[in-house]
Amino acid sequence: MKKEKSDSIRFRIVIIGITFSLFFMGIAIRAMYLQVYRGSWLSEKAANQYTKTVTTKGHRGIIFDANLGKMAISIDVTSVGAHPKQIENVENTAACLSEYLALNQHKLLKELSTHDRFIWVKRHITPKAYEAIKSLNLKGIVFTAEQSRFYPHKFLAGQILGFTGIDNRGLEGIEFNYDYYLKGKTSTSIVIEDALGRWFGGDSWNHEHNGNNLILTIDRKIQYITETALVQAIEEYRGKSGIAIVMAPETGAVLALAHYPFFNPNAFKDFNASDWRNRAITDPYEPGSTMKIFSAAAALESGKLGPHSIFFCENGVYQIGINTIHDTTPHAWLSLQQILKYSSNIGAAKVIESIGAEKLFETLRNFGFGEKTGIDCPGESSGRLSPFYHWAQIDTAAIAFGQGISVTAIQLITAACAIANDGILMRPYVVEAITDTNGMIVKKFGPHRIRRAISTETARVVKRIMATVMQEDGTGVRGAVDGYTVCGKTGTSQKIGENGAYVRDRYVASFIGFAPAKNPAAAVLVIVDEPQKKYYGGIVAAPAFKAITSQLLHYLNIPPDGSTDRVTASVNKRSRG
Repeated sequence: MKKEKSDSIRFRIVIIGITFSLFFMGIAIRAMYLQVYRGSWLSEKAANQYTKTVTTKGHRGIIFDANLGKMAISIDVTSVGAHPKQIENVENTAACLSEYLALNQHKLLKELSTHDRFIWVKRHITPKAYEAIKSLNLKGIVFTAEQSRFYPHKFLAGQILGFTGIDNRGLEGIEFNYDYYLKGKTSTSIVIEDALGRWFGGDSWNHEHNGNNLILTIDRKIQYITETALVQAIEEYRGKSGIAIVMAPETGAVLALAHYPFFNPNAFKDFNASDWRNRAITDPYEPGSTMKIFSAAAALESGKLGPHSIFFCENGVYQIGINTIHDTTPHAWLSLQQILKYSSNIGAAKVIESIGAEKLFETLRNFGFGEKTGIDCPGESSGRLSPFYHWAQIDTAAIAFGQGISVTAIQLITAACAIANDGILMRPYVVEAITDTNGMIVKKFGPHRIRRAISTETARVVKRIMATVMQEDGTGVRGAVDGYTVCGKTGTSQKIGENGAYVRDRYVASFIGFAPAKNPAAAVLVIVDEPQKKYYGGIVAAPAFKAITSQLLHYLNIPPDGSTDRVTASVNKRSRG
């Protein structure tokens, strides 16, 4: 009996021994398989548990004005995120965060309760909010250092600069157009992450990853002068909006480009999207009588007419088919020079009748109308100039005095600069150079000649004619600048309504000119949209032109006519453009 019991126990031991042997043999085989054949896979899987690839970007480049004043910079900001699994009290955490970050508590609670991976709570929080939340020591809440774009001068040149989005990518203006150069380079590094989501290690930051800088042709002092004069004109005459541009005729460099209403790129979401765009580049309009200077240029270029050629202006009423052209002030006989001085629509129509539609079209195309200027700003419009063989007689007459054609503000001042520049059309530009983080020039921009628009002699005659517009009985007398001979032209045009017809009480008042007449240092264009009290360009826009031009000539140190003072300083100033 005892023997049988002993054999049974021995048998059980053997079975257990065999079982354990097989079990340990299986473990050994599995271990050998994993270590030998799957070793690299296991190492990678283990590393993934505590290492993380982090992508970072260099700082966005600085945008400088022409005098190296900072117009746009990148600043360090803090963003707050969460690891929901690590949060101990979701309700309390959501309540605290929503209070300091002005977030919807219910929505935040739902996000923290349903997500199991990292989520952003809010990007780019204020230093005050950061300090308040950090002091609470909330489990699962982490802070990340990021960059944000900052515009030190707020509203100044907002539409030119544009802005960036939450990820520091250019969305409007120069920020968008030169995003490739401005944005920082992307860099990746491996960091170690502990159980609390904290990161350790990683490569040190290399400043060569920062983006390039831009140097603009815009002078912030001239920009301020221009914006101030523009807003005064709009407020005085209760205009809907306005544009003012200052350009160097010899080079095409844009020294100032102002829009009203203004907007602050630091808080672009607080403004209407229509206020963001650079309307001087994007929005065409019918220019009105400012086009008469180009009609006069066409007449002189034809060789058929001179400044003293005489036309009968029908005492203010001229019938073309079923259409009637009117002059604000009735005139009988006027010379070509007087037609511009008194801004006669009938005179302009008769001038072009004498040279033909084809010559006018050819001249306008030479000045760049109907095509983009090529300025380095996004969204440029080409305006509208239909082929001359589509023009009826009334179309030709209307285009002669600035209706039936649409132009952008940048087209108009670029064309006027060609007259100031003895007939040479230059391409406008707003970026002077691109530099690296050490200030070394990466790419240089400068004057670019497009073509000769008119002859030197024609340009000089048109300048003399434009100077008479500023005389005591001319339409531009309110734009005259004491001590200087100024060339200018007024413009008043009716706006077209939704039904395609001209609206009786909606006008655009404008003034274009340059100074000094002999050797123009700058051209200035002022446009006021829908002024209410009065609407003539010589009344509404000319004083703003005068305010800008007089301060500009003083700032550029341009001596008055006949004076030799400040000549050296003047040359040095103007060489920048």
